[in-house]
Amino acid sequence: MPDLSWTLPVARWSFWSPTSESPPEVTFVDPMMRRRLSALSRMALKVAGDCVDAQAKTRVVFASRHGELRRTTDILGDIEANKPVSPNAFSLSVLNAMTGLFGIVRGDRSPATAISAGAQTLGYALLEAHAQHADEPASPVLVVYADEPADARYGPIEQEVQHGAFALLVDAGEAHQGQLACSVTQFPQGASAQGRRFGTQSEALHHCLSGGESAAWEGSGATWQWSWHVGAA
Repeated sequence: MPDLSWTLPVARWSFWSPTSESPPEVTFVDPMMRRRLSALSRMALKVAGDCVDAQAKTRVVFASRHGELRRTTDILGDIEANKPVSPNAFSLSVLNAMTGLFGIVRGDRSPATAISAGAQTLGYALLEAHAQHADEPASPVLVVYADEPADARYGPIEQEVQHGAFALLVDAGEAHQGQLACSVTQFPQGASAQGRRFGTQSEALHHCLSGGESAAWEGSGATWQWSWHVGAA
């Protein structure tokens, strides 16, 4: 892909990581549905709920490298053991399960997109959000990223993800916290990158937003970089 740079007006953002044994709170989800949630969907819904008003209609871009891989692995294990497969587990094993649940909970039929692009998944989700925002600036876009490492039986995975979830609301219609500047540049490696480098894109973006410092990630033949400008117009 060609070198690109763009900015996103960020109204709100939220980050969650498993710092304790307690699962993230998702009290806005009906208890019957809550019992069906995987750990991935639960943390994705938690950060998504942090960023949107209950009544606001919002397009969603959901991103995950592995998605519901743990649920799928459990299903394959049941098949191998000649056990019946749960229809509920099967229906929620797809990558975009979280977007469907989020829409049902909120009664929101706004468009939703699901993205998986290897170690660059979060970066491409932000690029997709930019494209959607540029096409229809008056309609907010919620970016939700959630991931957990793959089961050990799949072997080592280069630039493996961390366990955690991240969401940000792209909305130029309300007072926003700041502008997130994004860029992707093809190698030579590190030639134009500024700021600290991180092992995963989610680590880099979280450091950028929480600390206000530029952060970069290198991989797959490109350098991705983010910088945060508080209150910028």
